[in-house]
Amino acid sequence: MGGKGLTPISIRVTVKKRNKNPGIGIISLGCAKNLIDSERILGVLGASGFAICAEPEDADAVIVNTCAFIEAARRESVEAINYALSLKRAGRISRVIVAGCLAQRYRESVLDDIPGVDAVVGIHDFESFPRVFRSIFDGAPDKRPNASSTFRLSQPVRPDTGRLRITPRHFAYLRISEGCDNCCAYCAIPEIRGPLRSKPFDAVVEEARELAADGAREIIVVGQDTTSYGRDIYKNNRLPELVRRLAAVNRVRWIRILYTHPAHYSDEFIEIFSDTPKLLPYVDVPIQHSSDRVLERMGRGVKRCDLEALVEKLRRRIKGLALRTSIIVGFPGETDEDFAGLLDFIRAVRFDRLGAFAYSQEEGTPAAGFDGQVSGRVKQERLHELMTLQQEISLETNRQFIGRQMEVVIDEVSGRAATARSYREAPDVDGAVLLRSKKPLKPGQFIKVKITAAGPYDLNAVTV
Repeated sequence: MGGKGLTPISIRVTVKKRNKNPGIGIISLGCAKNLIDSERILGVLGASGFAICAEPEDADAVIVNTCAFIEAARRESVEAINYALSLKRAGRISRVIVAGCLAQRYRESVLDDIPGVDAVVGIHDFESFPRVFRSIFDGAPDKRPNASSTFRLSQPVRPDTGRLRITPRHFAYLRISEGCDNCCAYCAIPEIRGPLRSKPFDAVVEEARELAADGAREIIVVGQDTTSYGRDIYKNNRLPELVRRLAAVNRVRWIRILYTHPAHYSDEFIEIFSDTPKLLPYVDVPIQHSSDRVLERMGRGVKRCDLEALVEKLRRRIKGLALRTSIIVGFPGETDEDFAGLLDFIRAVRFDRLGAFAYSQEEGTPAAGFDGQVSGRVKQERLHELMTLQQEISLETNRQFIGRQMEVVIDEVSGRAATARSYREAPDVDGAVLLRSKKPLKPGQFIKVKITAAGPYDLNAVTV
C-alpha cells in the first residue's frame, strides 16, 4: 500500500477452550511489540494449566492488552476494556484484567476511573499472571491484586521464549531490544517502556530458532529503534552482525527489519542487504517530517539534507528497494510553509509505502508544553492532503508492477482466492497481493505469481 496509516493490531486468540480449568481470552491491541507481549502472556498462562479460549465471550476471564502510544490508541483501549466489562455485567465472563502500555502508564487511574476492572498488570510482568488469576478467582475482585507492579523499566529485557503465537504460523515477530534512548520530544515510549535494553546475540538467535521450529519462515525484526541494537551492551550498533547470525538459522526464508532510525544508519548496515540473500530489500525508516525546524524541535537528530542523502544511498545500493516511512503532521509550530515543504519532499522522494498520523499531545513529553499547538481541524486537513498525495504516488508505483512475476507468501486462503504478500509488503501495515489460482493454495506457501492489476494499496495477481 501507499499508506493505510498506523492502524492498531486487534487480535482474538484462536485456541479452543480445554479441560475444566478457568478459560482465558485476550484482546490484543497496538503494535507488533505489544503482540509479542500478548503471546508471552498466553504462553505463561498455558504452561500454568489455564485454558485459552477462542473468543473473549467464551472465557471466564478476559485480558485486554492495551496500547497508550497516542490518544486514538488510548481511546481504542478504553473501548476494548468497556466491551470486556459489558460481558462481565451480562454474566458472560467473571473477571477483567487490564495489561500493557495503558496499564503501565495509568495503572492507578485505570483502577479508579474504570469500575469493574479486577487487576492491572504492568509491562512485561508476565510471570505474575498465573498468580494474579489464581488470586482473583479465589478471592474478592475488589482487593485489586497486583495493582502496584514491582516491575522496573530499567531491568534487563527478558527473553520472549515460550510464546503461544497468534500470528499465522508462517511468520513471527522477533523483538531484539526493548525501550528507547532517543527521547523524541513527542514520544512517551521511554516513559512507558524505559531506556534501550538490547538482548544478547545468543538470546535473539535462540528465539529465532524456536520460532523457526514452530513453523515461522518469515522473521520480522522489531524494536523501538532496531538500528540502535547493541549500543547499550556492546557499546556500538551491532545490528549487521545480528542479521548475519539470524540468516544462518535453518528454515528461515525471509528476514524483514522494521523501525529503523534515519540518524543511525551505517554503511555496514546498508551493505548487508546485498550480502545477505535472506534479508528482504524492504526498508522501514520513519522520518516523521522533512522541515529542518520541525525535525530539530522533534529531537530527531537529522536534517532534510541528511534524509535526502540517506534515501539516495539506499536506492543506489539496495537493488529493488521497497521504502517505507511514517510521518507526523501538525507537530507544534508546524507552519503552512513547513507542511508545503513536506509535501514537496514526499513528491520528490516517492516512498513506496507511507503511514501518517496527526500529532497527539502526550502528557509528560516535552512537546506537550511547546507553543504553537496546531488545531485539530488543521491537523486532520493536513493528514487528508498528505494521504491523498501518497495514494496517487502509490498507485503510480504499483502500476509499474503489472505484468511482472513476483514471489509471494500466502497469508490467508478462501477457496481459490488468497491474500498474499511479496517482499514489498509487511503484515498489518501495508497492502497485499490479492490472488486467484486454479490450484489449491495453503497459508505459508511461497509461490510465483503474475501481477495483473494494481490499486493504491493492493495488487491483483494470478498464479503462474
